[in-house]
Amino acid sequence: MPAHHHSAGHSHHGHSHAPQAGHGHAFAIGIALNLGFVAIEAGYGVWADSMALLSDAGHNLSDVLGLAVAWGAAILARRSPTERFTYGLRPSSILAALFNALLLLVAVGGIVWESVERLIEPAPVAAGTVIVVAGIGIVVNGLTALLFMKGQHDLNIRGAFLHMVADAAVSLGVVLGGLCILWTGATWIDPVLSLVIAAVIVWGTWDLLKQSLTLSLLGVPRGIAVPEVRRTLEQMPGVARVHQLHVWAVSTTETALTAHLVMPGGHPGDGFLASAQRELNERFGIGHATLQIEIHTPGRRDHGEGDPPEHHEHRHDHPHKGHDHGGHPPR
Repeated sequence: MPAHHHSAGHSHHGHSHAPQAGHGHAFAIGIALNLGFVAIEAGYGVWADSMALLSDAGHNLSDVLGLAVAWGAAILARRSPTERFTYGLRPSSILAALFNALLLLVAVGGIVWESVERLIEPAPVAAGTVIVVAGIGIVVNGLTALLFMKGQHDLNIRGAFLHMVADAAVSLGVVLGGLCILWTGATWIDPVLSLVIAAVIVWGTWDLLKQSLTLSLLGVPRGIAVPEVRRTLEQMPGVARVHQLHVWAVSTTETALTAHLVMPGGHPGDGFLASAQRELNERFGIGHATLQIEIHTPGRRDHGEGDPPEHHEHRHDHPHKGHDHGGHPPR
């Protein structure tokens, strides 16, 4: 009967598992600044009868909620693994990114609805007030975006950063729209500007939605080509074939891999495992690598991608001590 040796090892060379230090303060400051600005912008939006200000205030309010969700996910991602959640709550950062994207699209729907109504029934706008309030928005959103400049490799943090950059750009557009209203007196500029804001939000959110949805479905993270990962493993000494290769995201900053390596020459030892894991981490950013070594008796057919092996001799080697990681999704 063929013997199959199973070896699992994990390496974490230079790979961050928790949000970078300082993001807790960034979230707190960003939420406080934007919540205060939302109150000011909404109040003056009603007073100036500006759909552009009100739509921007609604957008900013959704971003405040988005920042709160992202902050909560960043905190949950630091929770230690348990017997029920063997990866801890790190995947919550993926759900937060997905929630933020969906939340922004819902906000866009409200903006478009109100803007179309305002186009049908135009109303006078206090352009001077619009310019001043939107100008404050540029400062507030710009400062908040700077707080999230670092940590762009984290999709959750990147989502917060993109929201703030988009808000600053939208506020700039509102200022320019207010100037146009002052010069021309055309009230239709205000709702049209709101529709432009909606288009900008959709454009900036679509990529975030695609990425977060992919990761939530255990898809391969962007920037990792599975054929290249396979070739890297196949080119390692003693590897005859690679199958059952799976790559997925544990969180918005961590990637995991499982693979079966057919090595007829025998078990390669812990040194090979450590070298393979280091190569995967350095080349692809894969910090959780579980490699199963299979030794097939000459003359016997290798079991296929979906065929279970006839017999297994279990042997688990853990060359890297001190790491407690759970299993991988079922194949």
